[in-house]
Amino acid sequence: MPGMIAFGRRWGIASDDLVFSGSFELFVRVLWWIGTLALYTLHKGKFDCSGGRVLHSYLVVLLVLLAFIILSLCAIVYVSAQGTITNPGPRRSIPVLVYVRAMLYVPELIWAILGAIWVSDDSRGCEPAEVGAVIAAVVASWILLLSTGVGVLFVFDPLGSRLPGPPSQEQLGVRDLESSEGSQLLSTARSVAVRVWESRLRLLCCCLPQDESHRAAFSSIAQLVSGFFSDTDLVPSDIAVGLALLHQEQDKKEQCRDPDEVLPHSPSSPIAEDLEAELEKAAHCMQFAIAAYGWPMYVYSNPLTGACKLSGDCCKTQSAEYDIVGGDNMGCHFSSILHSTGLQYRDFIYVSFHNQIYEIPFFVALDHKREAVLVAIRGTLSLRDLLTDLSADCENLPVEGVSGTCYAHKGMSQAAGYIYKKLLNDGILNQAFTIAPEYKLVITGHSLGGGTASLLAILLRSSFPSLQCYAFSPPGGLMSKALAEYSKDFVVSVVLGKDLVPRLSYPNMEDLKRRILKMVSNCNKPKYRILLQGCWYELFGGDPDDFPTEMDRREEELSQPLLGEETLLIRGSSSYHSLASEDSPVHCAHLPLYLPGRILHITEDGPSRRSCFSQVRYRAEWSSETAFRSVLISPRMIADHMPDAVLRSLHSMTQDRPFNLCPSSLSNSHLNVI
Repeated sequence: MPGMIAFGRRWGIASDDLVFSGSFELFVRVLWWIGTLALYTLHKGKFDCSGGRVLHSYLVVLLVLLAFIILSLCAIVYVSAQGTITNPGPRRSIPVLVYVRAMLYVPELIWAILGAIWVSDDSRGCEPAEVGAVIAAVVASWILLLSTGVGVLFVFDPLGSRLPGPPSQEQLGVRDLESSEGSQLLSTARSVAVRVWESRLRLLCCCLPQDESHRAAFSSIAQLVSGFFSDTDLVPSDIAVGLALLHQEQDKKEQCRDPDEVLPHSPSSPIAEDLEAELEKAAHCMQFAIAAYGWPMYVYSNPLTGACKLSGDCCKTQSAEYDIVGGDNMGCHFSSILHSTGLQYRDFIYVSFHNQIYEIPFFVALDHKREAVLVAIRGTLSLRDLLTDLSADCENLPVEGVSGTCYAHKGMSQAAGYIYKKLLNDGILNQAFTIAPEYKLVITGHSLGGGTASLLAILLRSSFPSLQCYAFSPPGGLMSKALAEYSKDFVVSVVLGKDLVPRLSYPNMEDLKRRILKMVSNCNKPKYRILLQGCWYELFGGDPDDFPTEMDRREEELSQPLLGEETLLIRGSSSYHSLASEDSPVHCAHLPLYLPGRILHITEDGPSRRSCFSQVRYRAEWSSETAFRSVLISPRMIADHMPDAVLRSLHSMTQDRPFNLCPSSLSNSHLNVI
């Protein structure tokens, strides 16, 4: 940090990122040089085949060339390891060393071509060991050259050539940030970044139809992604360092912080809810939420028997028996739902696996055990679902009887509207309640399905006042404060551990970026040491490293920009202004969004790190949305989001009973956020 400037452009790699890649190549080159030297020493004076002179010359020049490459790599690794992340001064010679190393690729390429020619034309009559060694050298040369080319593509920054040259001292000292020239430069850079991200999305989703809805989604997502780190000069390794430092900082604060007060009952009522009954209902509904994923999740959850159980049901003639099922040509999805839920075919009213952007699969069934008409909505399982997830703009969602501003996540609001129209306009719910008029309506889903289920419940609330919704691991950036408060009467959000998704919102991500910048700017150790120690900590645990914390430096120092002079947005960044104090507002064009309903938080009871064979004990408690206003960095932040992990925790709490219904004050890790 900042991104390295070489060959007249900025690259997505910093001058201190060459330690690991250079060390790996150095290790390979040294082994190669030793092997070549051994071959030359053993066969010296014995090159008596027809191409012996050529072979002798090839090995000598290869040894000399490898020696120069090894020396250049040693210099690169040594210099790249100097200084700190925000002090690139000791590494100012890195671009020159990179130029020298790049120049050595030319003779290496030529010599690899000559070696290939010798092997094909002049190697007849030579010893097989000599020929094999040269072939290995030639193959190694081409592998390293191709690997270097691939690496260059990875660190290539399409926006690097757009960066202006270093400003003069006068410009750095007094620069009018509000001038038309500066505004035009900023606008141009952002528009270019948006186009670059749109192109990347189109390339990634090339298999999807390029219709108007997809193009609009690409544009919206590109604007969201391109603007997030546009005011920083962070490279990916800087972000990794910031996350590693932040994780250890959070763990240190969690160990020394006094237990926070937890909610002993549902925040929607002064009377304590029966937590055990809610857990029983949640565990039951989670079976339907996980069944909505179809056969991939069923096989994943049952790796030994899942495929065998479904093999007899898939690909058979469906005829009129499965006329309620749409979008499931082979019948595998519906068969897995039957196995997962234990229901019969006659219990299903409607099943749809139709999947487009803003249109996600769902099914409607009669749950006789709980006397409910149950609507289960699938979570993210395709590129189209991912586009729906990433369409995170705010969209108005007016609801009668709700005071305050009503808006929600655009992608999930559109998906909820699609299912709402299908349920009412196609008479699906009318058919279900004609069969079972005394049943109540229950809506459930996981992740994308959980967010969509919550918004669908809000839309249906006026028509079905007694409906209930169980949203598992819903996204944090889902609905406005007014809608979140309104939904507390009928929506329960279930969150496991340090799940990342319920903490995902644009303000939270802006806050995470600001804290990453703080951690990186405060650290006075080389990047490679932080990454090595961070990896060790993530894999094997131990005590958090005693790195400088964000309180170890004066606040006025934190108000200084973190970027080099070459960066586009060296001044005027909202992120840097926000470093001035903890009370500074987070500058964000997106409106704040919240988790739906009441929040039932499940955490592991006991130490955060445990043996792989130890029994897991869980604790459940009602929590507040304030506990999810910061992203918690943890190895389990993704694993805790998986539907099978949520189902396993609920089953453990409702069947095995190794959990606390009345949480103690010893382990409130979900509230211990920085």
